[in-house]
Amino acid sequence: MSLLEIRDVKKNYHLGKTIIPALRGISFKVSPGDFISIVGPSGCGKTTLLNIIGCIDNPTEGTVIFDGTDVATLNDNEKAEKRIHKIGFIFQSFNLIPVLNIAENIEFPLILSKVPKYERKLRVEKLIEIVDLGDFTNHKPDELSGGQRQRVAIARALINNPSLVIADEPTANLDSETGDMIIKVMKDLNQKHHVTFIFSTHNPEVVRHAKKIIKLRDGRIEEL
Repeated sequence: MSLLEIRDVKKNYHLGKTIIPALRGISFKVSPGDFISIVGPSGCGKTTLLNIIGCIDNPTEGTVIFDGTDVATLNDNEKAEKRIHKIGFIFQSFNLIPVLNIAENIEFPLILSKVPKYERKLRVEKLIEIVDLGDFTNHKPDELSGGQRQRVAIARALINNPSLVIADEPTANLDSETGDMIIKVMKDLNQKHHVTFIFSTHNPEVVRHAKKIIKLRDGRIEEL
């Protein structure tokens, strides 16, 4: 059974009376344990597609089946529940809360999910160990390097044991060596813990780590 199925998804934006097609009929399936890279030039529709997969945006046409559910049948609260419990997000700008330390940033989604304090502590400690940040637990984001901040973001994305992790250009704000390290952390999580990843990138060095590649151009999937 597929974890995710995208069927002929289209997305249009309106600029005055002009219709701007961002996606022009995208179809593919994602299996549990996949490690998929969505590639293509700026403006090809990568972020739009990830937002639709992540239940942040709705397609103009087409169907998104996630975890056996047609997303179109969900109301806003149900989509929010999916985002909290089933989908983890990693952003290129990290999106950490500056006044919270590493442990508190990672813990925050569990507080929203009303997970008991003792369980929160155990989960946070485990993920801090997995991303190798045990020496930095009490540090604030501005005391960390870019690579360390992104590892915090990865741990936060995993804290609710999501079915799928979406990463939008996760290495874009990092130097090549640090970016390669972040992808290797993600790949290790995929191989050892069977975390399913979909990540966008325009970096060919990042693409080589993917098990599957979806190449977009002008809102369509190109044959590789």
